[in-house]
Amino acid sequence: MLFSTQGFLLLFLPVVLSLYYLCAPSRPARQWLVITASLVFYGLWDWRFVPFLVGMTVLNWVLACLWGWTRRRAWPIAGIVLNLGVLVFFKDANWIASVLAALRGQMHQPWDIVLPLGLSFFVFQKISYLVDLLRGQAPVYGLVDFLEFVTFFPQLIAGPIVRHNEIVPQFASSPRNDAMWENLSRGAILLLVGLAKKAGLADTLGSMCDPVFALGAQGHLPPTGQAWLAAVAYTLQIYFDFSGYSDMAIGMALMFGLRLPFNFDASYRAVSIRDFWRRWHMTLSRFLRDYIYIPLGGNRCGAARQATNVVATMLLAGAWHGAGWTYLAWGGAHGVALAMAHAWRRRQRAMPALAGWVLTLSFVMLSWVIFRAADMPTAGRMFMALAGLGGHEPVAAGHHGMVLLIAVAVALAGPSSQRAILRDMPPEPWVAAGAGIAFVLLVLLIGGRIPDPFIYFQF
Repeated sequence: MLFSTQGFLLLFLPVVLSLYYLCAPSRPARQWLVITASLVFYGLWDWRFVPFLVGMTVLNWVLACLWGWTRRRAWPIAGIVLNLGVLVFFKDANWIASVLAALRGQMHQPWDIVLPLGLSFFVFQKISYLVDLLRGQAPVYGLVDFLEFVTFFPQLIAGPIVRHNEIVPQFASSPRNDAMWENLSRGAILLLVGLAKKAGLADTLGSMCDPVFALGAQGHLPPTGQAWLAAVAYTLQIYFDFSGYSDMAIGMALMFGLRLPFNFDASYRAVSIRDFWRRWHMTLSRFLRDYIYIPLGGNRCGAARQATNVVATMLLAGAWHGAGWTYLAWGGAHGVALAMAHAWRRRQRAMPALAGWVLTLSFVMLSWVIFRAADMPTAGRMFMALAGLGGHEPVAAGHHGMVLLIAVAVALAGPSSQRAILRDMPPEPWVAAGAGIAFVLLVLLIGGRIPDPFIYFQF
């Protein structure tokens, strides 16, 4: 079940919210309701993985309890190794086997491994918790708290990557408090904004870029104009698709009286690559910083070592996104760019903001081409087309052209939706009236077509 479907918006969410507020005075009742609803939500994708999700969660909790009883570091370390092993098996086993087979001059027959939905996100949550246990920065939670922390359905599939200390303490507070109506209203409007990003912009932008990348994957060189249109469209699509999901997740959580961390902050207005990673998928950026980059030595070492640390961190970020040379190349490119940015900063040279913005956005857009391509040969053909080798044909954006212009304007000039709605939106009746009308129109829009899954569901 997708957030952007009529069944979810008109049935699942209202029913779960109503029951949640009815049993709000009882902490056990509302927690078990959320856990049950989350497992139902996950099971509507594929019931085969519900036992896997529950089993992995309970196993991690047992390992945490064993650490609490014995204080032996072996228990959380075993959990970290287990989680990483599961992640590598499901995401990388076929790719690693194919690479090894190619080195031997053989072909690998892919194994029938189905990736559990949201695996990367809930595995990272467990790893961060176990690492914090080792650092003495986390308590051993009760089973119910831990189950709700991992399975909470708004953020279960694609984040934000929420840390235990950001949400578990909130479980103790009843949502029926003085802030209830404000939480419901601001959360609902942020949910609506995310829905508009997904259904109104991202899905249309995807229909503009998908055929061009498919042409490249089939071995053809796309026309240059179409290649540039596809590069721009995908740059906007992935932003509105993922930030839209984050808006919906954070908004829904607030409707349950729970605050999740911000995940996007007008990313395409960044004036440097470092600034970009402070604004894009912010919860992943801080995970990489706190659990990989800093333990490797961070910037507490010489220039060469720092460059190595940042490149290694971003290579792992690429591998986290998926198995394949394209993801490693994307992560490596960002690692090199960040290392160069650190070197530039050490020289204490200033770059004009406009020049920094143009350079950053250009690099990010070209790196998205690698990220989106089915494989490296496809990426090579797309770059050849972007360089003008694909021939010149008139580009007909058709009725999609207006959507593209709106997307550009919103991405470059619009406010950060999470900050604007949760911090700055005035409590005025006209806001509620406009939101209601927009919701009806969007529900009618999504009712007439098969919704596209969110891009980050595959990770």
